[in-house]
Amino acid sequence: MSSSIISLLALVGKQITIYLGISILIAGVIGGLLNIIVFLSLRTFRESSAAFYLTIMSIFNIGQMLTGLLSRIMTSGFGIDWTLTSLSYCKLRTYCFYMCALTSMTCICLAIIDQYLATSSRARWRQLCNMKIARRLVLLFVFIWIIHNIPYLIYYDHVISISTGKVTCTYTNTIFQQYNIYSTALIIGKVIPICITFVFGLLAYHNVQQLSYQTVPLVRRELDKQLTVMILVLIVFAFFTNVPYIIVSILLVIPGLTQDPVVAAQIQFANLVAMFLVYIYFASPFYIYVCVSNRFRRQLIYVSFEIYHNRWQPRRMVINQIMPET
Repeated sequence: MSSSIISLLALVGKQITIYLGISILIAGVIGGLLNIIVFLSLRTFRESSAAFYLTIMSIFNIGQMLTGLLSRIMTSGFGIDWTLTSLSYCKLRTYCFYMCALTSMTCICLAIIDQYLATSSRARWRQLCNMKIARRLVLLFVFIWIIHNIPYLIYYDHVISISTGKVTCTYTNTIFQQYNIYSTALIIGKVIPICITFVFGLLAYHNVQQLSYQTVPLVRRELDKQLTVMILVLIVFAFFTNVPYIIVSILLVIPGLTQDPVVAAQIQFANLVAMFLVYIYFASPFYIYVCVSNRFRRQLIYVSFEIYHNRWQPRRMVINQIMPET
C-alpha cells in the first residue's frame, strides 16, 4: 500500500512538472518580455524609478525561470540532467538561479519602498524617487548578490554517491549547505522580502488614500496610483505563493519527520507544489498588471498597435512597392 502511494505521488509529480512547468515557463517568459517592452517603450515609465525596478525585476524573473524551472522540467520531467554532463553548468545553474531570485525579490522591495516615498506628503522624501538613485541601488544590490553567491561556484561540484555509485551535482560543504537552507533560501530570499513588502505596502496604501489632498501634478498622481496598485496586488500574490514554500521548507528540516517513507514522499510532493507556486509568482507580474490596471491595458494596446504595428506597416508597404519592379 505504501509503495503504491509513493509511486502515485511520483507519477503525479512528474506530470505536474511537465505540463504545469512548461505552461509556466512559456507564459512567464512571454509576460516578462512584454513587461520589458511596455516599460521601455513609454517615456512615462522610462522616467519612473518604480517602473525601472519593475523592468529589472522582469529581466531577472526571466533569468530565474530559464535557470531554475527549465532545468527542473528537463531533469524531473524528461530525465535529462544537464548538471551531470557539464561541471560548469552544475556550478553556474545554482549561482545564476539564486542570483536572479534574490535580485528579483530585492527589486520588488525597492519598488514598494519607492512608491511609499513617491506618495509621501513630504517633498524631500519624494525627491528620493529618481532614476539616478534607482540605478545606483540596483547596481549596488546586484554587486552584493554577485559577491554573496560566489560560494555556489566553489562548493557545488560533482559528487559520487557511496551507496549508489551515481554522480550528483550537490554541495561539498555541509556548513554552506545549512547556510543556504536557513539563510539564503528562507530568511534572505523569502522572510525578509515578505516582511519589507508587507510593511511598506501598508504605508504606501495609506499614502495613496491621501494623494488627492496633496499638491502633486495630476499626471504624476495618476502614475503613482497606477504603479502602487500594481505593486500592492503583486505583493499580496507573492505572500500567498511564497508562504507555502516557507512552511514546507521548515517541515523538511524537522528531525524525524521524514523517517517514514510515505510521509517523506508526501512532504516531497508538497515541496514540489510549493516550488511551482513560487515559479507562478515569478511568471505572474505581467498578467497581474493587465488584470488590475485598466491604464496598463491601454498602454499595452498603445505600445502594441500604435507604436510597433504602425512602425512595421510602412516597411511592409515599401517592400510591397519595390518587389513587383524587382
